Amino acid sequence: MKIVIAMDSFKGTLGADRACGIVAEAIVAARPGVEIVVRPMADGGEGTAAALMAASGGRWVPATVMGPLVEMEVRAGFAWLPADRTAVVEMASASGMGLLRPEQLDPMKTTTFGTGQLVRAALDHGAERILLGVGGSATVDGGVGAATALGWRFLAGDGTAVPPGGGGLGRICEIVPPNCGIEVPVDVLCDVDNPLCGPHGAARVYGPQKGATAEMVEALDAGLSHLAALAADQLGVRVRDLPGAGAAGGLAAGAVAFMDARLVSGIETVMTQAHLRSDVGDADWVITGEGRFDAQSMRGKVVSGVARVAREGGARVAVIAGQVGLSERVWQAAGIGAVLACMSPGMDLPSALGRSEELLSEAAGRFARRHLAG
Repeated sequence: MKIVIAMDSFKGTLGADRACGIVAEAIVAARPGVEIVVRPMADGGEGTAAALMAASGGRWVPATVMGPLVEMEVRAGFAWLPADRTAVVEMASASGMGLLRPEQLDPMKTTTFGTGQLVRAALDHGAERILLGVGGSATVDGGVGAATALGWRFLAGDGTAVPPGGGGLGRICEIVPPNCGIEVPVDVLCDVDNPLCGPHGAARVYGPQKGATAEMVEALDAGLSHLAALAADQLGVRVRDLPGAGAAGGLAAGAVAFMDARLVSGIETVMTQAHLRSDVGDADWVITGEGRFDAQSMRGKVVSGVARVAREGGARVAVIAGQVGLSERVWQAAGIGAVLACMSPGMDLPSALGRSEELLSEAAGRFARRHLAG
């Protein structure tokens, strides 16, 4: 019997690689002799670099770059996958919310400059392809900061450089390209379809969680709209209504306009890079999971992507999650054969988080005893 384990991270507690390892150990303990293949997963957000390093035998290349605020310096880096000379850059490591205290969140000031520095470092390292993960951002600057780090200039009416952060977008009058642009493919791993601006755009949907007041949201949305108009008029690149352009505070739009990037499915890219389809072709079960399995899990996330590939390959699908927020009717209709929760009814979340490894191991053991022949 062959089992493929393709877990996402359990946010805040377990990385995808560790989650896969715990499930594998528990299954082998319960059913010795089972063939196990481990493929850590991610959807393009935080944890993508680690998952692809584990799947592809890559290594971490450290780099010191600007943080989300100009006065910050952070130790970040990128994953290097030597087999195809691909660099995996996670913007969260340089420009993420997790780098700031709550009182520091201010999308009028936060910048993606450090993310651009990581892209530059990857190019200097010899990257022939860049995968850019855009989850967890603290920014709404339309990717202007990242582009500035790559040599683009954004000038006000008096010819001076516009200051970093989303608050300066409305002051840009001229966009000046660098002498030499990026000459390798850049794929933005993006599984949202928000446009750059408007009611469903970057500022209105994601701005408040990044510290934006109602007044800031209006200013940021107007700034992004202005940036889109400039990109169309001066560069001939139309990003205003591009599905997914609003990801990461508009960094996705900026990557298209200033890096000639493509917006691609994060989970599809990770599954392809990890060769998941070939692994599941002769598998009996594919086990996936995350911290909480709910309706959102079925929309472009790891669980839905892995489950679809497993079904296409003829394998049965199991989900092991910290919490389960879907009815049996719903997950069975989605073609999932088994769902197990790590948390038992009545267990409080803080206690469960403190026992995450133990509870995941117990759930995986229950799965093996119930569903794998002894």
